[in-house]
Amino acid sequence: MDDVEMLRSTLHTMRLVGHAPLARLAERLDLPPDRVRAVLRVAESNGWAAFRGGHFAGWSLTAAGRRHGEELLAAEVDILGVRRDVESVYEAFLPINQEFLVICTDWQVRRASSGEQQVNDHSDPDWDRDVVERLRRSHADITRLARRLAERLERFAPYEPRFTHALLRIEEGDPDWLTKPLLDSYHSVWFELHEDLLGTLGRQRSQER
Repeated sequence: MDDVEMLRSTLHTMRLVGHAPLARLAERLDLPPDRVRAVLRVAESNGWAAFRGGHFAGWSLTAAGRRHGEELLAAEVDILGVRRDVESVYEAFLPINQEFLVICTDWQVRRASSGEQQVNDHSDPDWDRDVVERLRRSHADITRLARRLAERLERFAPYEPRFTHALLRIEEGDPDWLTKPLLDSYHSVWFELHEDLLGTLGRQRSQER
């Protein structure tokens, strides 16, 4: 991995994971911490990354770093000639994303027999079974798109196994693995994939239909 690839990967990983300590960034990048630290220092000196100390010490992407990261991603897809392929996947992703948002809502809130909405405490197996079945259908769609992306850009390869692992945990009976933010839950992986597509194509969520 050359210096440009290292910088692009590091800035992009920071965009996906948010504020994070060096150890977490190194783990996600699958690189030695010392090597990642060197890239972060370069990013910091250029105003692309900032370190914050204290109890939750870690590194964050700056607005300038976000812009520069998008420039590096744009150069990558254009050099590889895969922009149209990624755009095609993104367009196919949007309607699936709307379906998934409904699934997440129904996992967190359900309609009681009175017709009122209430927090889903997962005491109604029929309700949860229906939501999981819809998730399985979306899983087939989203993993197909993830495979298409991975065929064009290798950094998309981890998404399919991450989705599959989260689904297996849900099917094993752990409800946290659909929407809990502190886990590598299905929603967490989905959010990262969405952000990955936006960053790769230089799009904004506000522009989505």
